[in-house]
Amino acid sequence: MDYEIVMYSRFSPCPYIRRAKRVLDRENIPYRELLIDRDPVAKQRVLDWTGFLSVPTIIVARPGEDLPYEDPAPLAAGESPRNVDRGSMITEPGEIPLENWLRKHGFIK
Repeated sequence: MDYEIVMYSRFSPCPYIRRAKRVLDRENIPYRELLIDRDPVAKQRVLDWTGFLSVPTIIVARPGEDLPYEDPAPLAAGESPRNVDRGSMITEPGEIPLENWLRKHGFIK
């Protein structure tokens, strides 16, 4: 596969992060995790992408890169990014939206 999953996350517990990890682990999908509370660049990216410090923000990236392989679809000003499939990015997804997004990108057959 030419792409990998990168999850922008945080160290402190969060039910959305636990859910995303559960889905990725259950489907045996490897991912890299970037902790926004320990990485100021990652924190600013999430803020720029979502308008909030919304985690997990999960992207499809080229191997070894920390940016989406294509620009994510824009959000309207002030719009919640939760469960919005933005193409190369999804933020705070529920289990079914995450599975559908992973399927669309070929990570689940």
